[in-house]
Amino acid sequence: MRWPISPARRRILLLTAGFSIVELMVILMIAGILMAIAVPSFQSMIQRHRLITATNALFMAVNLTRSEAIHRGIRVDMIPAGDGSQWSNGWIIFIDEDNDQRPDTNETVIYSYGGLHRDLRITPSFTDSKVQYIAFNGTGRTRTNANSQTSQSGNWLLEAGTQSRKVVINFLGRPRVCDPGKDASSC
Repeated sequence: MRWPISPARRRILLLTAGFSIVELMVILMIAGILMAIAVPSFQSMIQRHRLITATNALFMAVNLTRSEAIHRGIRVDMIPAGDGSQWSNGWIIFIDEDNDQRPDTNETVIYSYGGLHRDLRITPSFTDSKVQYIAFNGTGRTRTNANSQTSQSGNWLLEAGTQSRKVVINFLGRPRVCDPGKDASSC
């Protein structure tokens, strides 16, 4: 025979119903295991996206430098921001009227990009590597400081963890992006 439960007792039973401490510990353990599995792959995904974003920004900056040189019919330079030695500090696109690879107060700055994330590394490799720069003349071709007829070709290698991308500039001044991990022969 069942005894009837009063409405007050039924409310108390409903309010105190829940998880036991053992059930709660099992749920926390399962959540911890899932987090331990998910966090490394999530970090790899974040690094990949940072790398792709930085690569696209650099590629866009090279294209902007080239198109501005063609549009204006004059030399336009892209140099590392800050002291001019590290591309990871960002870059500046400007019209270098006095050919000193530094934007002076009277020179037109077309575009500037802030520094890269600290997890990203960028390594330049160009034909004229005495000073870090890329310069385009009015025809859209790269040029070196030593000779306006000598092209400046090379690449920037961007790395984040085990992943990498390259922005390559050929002797005509055309940039392209490649993945050294996937196509090492043409990159």
